[in-house]
Amino acid sequence: MEIRATNELKRLLKDYFQGFFPKEGPAPLVAWCTSVGPAELLIAMGYSVYYPENHGAMLGATRQSNEFMGAANALGYSPDICSYLTSDVGAFLKGQTPLTKAYGIPSIPKPDILVYNTNQCREVQDWFTFYARHFKVPAFGVISPNMVNELEPAQVDYCASQFKDLVAVLGKLTGKKMDTDRLAESVELSRQASVLWGEFLDFGTKTPAPMTFFDGCIQMAPAVVLRGTSAAVTYYKALNEEMRAHVAAGESAVKKEGVRLYWEGMPVWGKLRYFAETLGGMGANAVASTYCNSWVFDGFSPSDPYRSLARAYTEIFINRSEEKKEALMTAMLKKFSIDGVIYHDAKTCPHNSNSRFGMPQRLSAATGIPHLIMNGDLCDLRCFSEEQTTTSLEAFVEQLQENKN
Repeated sequence: MEIRATNELKRLLKDYFQGFFPKEGPAPLVAWCTSVGPAELLIAMGYSVYYPENHGAMLGATRQSNEFMGAANALGYSPDICSYLTSDVGAFLKGQTPLTKAYGIPSIPKPDILVYNTNQCREVQDWFTFYARHFKVPAFGVISPNMVNELEPAQVDYCASQFKDLVAVLGKLTGKKMDTDRLAESVELSRQASVLWGEFLDFGTKTPAPMTFFDGCIQMAPAVVLRGTSAAVTYYKALNEEMRAHVAAGESAVKKEGVRLYWEGMPVWGKLRYFAETLGGMGANAVASTYCNSWVFDGFSPSDPYRSLARAYTEIFINRSEEKKEALMTAMLKKFSIDGVIYHDAKTCPHNSNSRFGMPQRLSAATGIPHLIMNGDLCDLRCFSEEQTTTSLEAFVEQLQENKN
């Protein structure tokens, strides 16, 4: 089933990337930010925000990562660390980017400041400091509490104070004070886009579902790179209107949907089509994931921007305790009527691979829902075997179908 709004998404992304290189007038101030970092603060201070992790995903999706990772490895960046990092740094060292072909821009935009949040992993710190050294610009790090169970007020205060420190740094760089009205607007736009993005993901609760996890990996782009802007809100309103029409017409993303799957972990960016077609051909639909839900920040509050941002960005799934992750996943499995769980054990992303410390076994024992652990990686396709994966998926889906009969 085609999602027609994708054509508008392509135009939005083209405008976004070309905005870093205006044909007339001065170039914007540019801040690089981690994908789950305080973009709203940067926008409110007048920066255009660029996301290197999005670039890493694009290198993976276009299957160019393996062309570039060697250059980063030769510089001392291990093949075992995040393949987003090694893909992105390697492409930079070779002076290439898929953004040129896709959106007509000459290069990645030069940063005026780099801002990272360690709520995802430590690699972002090393990644961003590489560029800070190269461009001789400041890097500001937000150091988040990790393995959070129930978030305590002191932890929220700790992160909020760092966000305020960031604003002070930005003020010294720009000579401007924070415009509180603009900050409230940016946070509110992020909140609205998050609510709408969550509504899109909730179409996966429909039986049959009009979308897949792999659709979500494409449609999530505005929730990442256009967070804090009206463009994301407008796009998701139109997307959800289209999805409601698909549901009303009884249309399904997978013909004869018979098995409903949950995808745990990172996508295999270079194999999205393979997974969509392979599972779809078996009548199986991955209707939900923790990955796509990581950008639902419906707790943002324009009346309390620093603390609400601190809370939301610290409570992301990847940053929670094992106990909390299991509780969150158990609720998701019930909500989406899941028959089986696929855990992607991503070779270079241990922080977002939840299959290494007994979670699959504990959840299957507690819920009765079978699981499959699949080896791969987000970008490095040397870690992925299509033949072995197909065999494993066929056996797993067949087992789930038998369980339902």
